[in-house]
Amino acid sequence: MITIVGSGKVGSSMALQIAMKELDTQVLLLDIVKGLPQGEAMDISHLLSERGIDTHVKGSNEYADMRGSDIVVIVAGVGRKPGMTRMDLLNTNASIVKGVAEKVAKNAKDATIITVTNPLDPMTYVTLKTTKFKNNKVMGMGNMLDVSRFKSFIADATKMSRSAIDALVIGEHGENMLPLVRYSSVSGIPLTKFLDSKKSKQVVENTRKVAAEVIALKGATIYAPANAVTHMVDAIVKDRKEIMPVAVYLDGQYGAKNVCIGVPAVLGKDGVEEIVELELNAEEKEWFNKGVKSVKDAIAGMA
Repeated sequence: MITIVGSGKVGSSMALQIAMKELDTQVLLLDIVKGLPQGEAMDISHLLSERGIDTHVKGSNEYADMRGSDIVVIVAGVGRKPGMTRMDLLNTNASIVKGVAEKVAKNAKDATIITVTNPLDPMTYVTLKTTKFKNNKVMGMGNMLDVSRFKSFIADATKMSRSAIDALVIGEHGENMLPLVRYSSVSGIPLTKFLDSKKSKQVVENTRKVAAEVIALKGATIYAPANAVTHMVDAIVKDRKEIMPVAVYLDGQYGAKNVCIGVPAVLGKDGVEEIVELELNAEEKEWFNKGVKSVKDAIAGMA
């Protein structure tokens, strides 16, 4: 069973995408709001029926119903509003995520957890430390979403097919994210062959700022984060051994310790099966370390 804690627009969109891909026979939507997860589950089930998909989607307000879950996705929390940074949500969402993580540890002790609540990297750390799960069993979605945005801007700038683009973003899921132009390509050809330095910098800057733009325009980001999580769930369920940039606990890798932040990792049936260390140049290291400091400061500043 795959459980999604938080049945708002992002959580319900995840449930729909996961069910449509038939990644499990059971998907559970959990929420503290009476009626919300049940209503979303019914709506999704009616669509699945028309499509001939037999995934059973259930809504509940009881954490005990998550027992036996293989994967738990934590989306619960206060959403980012126009003009807010992800860090503005810190203390409110830390309290919410801690409470959810305690219930996951009690009811689904063998699950792999994907944290989605912002600020993503500190909330992944809160989840890990609260559950006391092994490091490989807790990860955050962050850079998977950033990659989808980076790829979209690369496609627009190069006028190439999105399917031909392989891109990578690491670091903090926030203003200090590190879109890696050097490690991105079009049909295996380095991106630097298509974009000069000025255009590359503009694509990177657009990637860093676009979330705030979407939120200003429509109030929230929904479909892209839901898709990013669905991709991660697919890799775990199907044991794909796929390299994805996700927030994980670092214990010396990339020169960082006691922090959760985005790096390339191999995802499979055991969760985070390997952390892939890349060689970063001086400028890239500076950006990555800015992200590490930002996340550590946030962790230290939590009430």
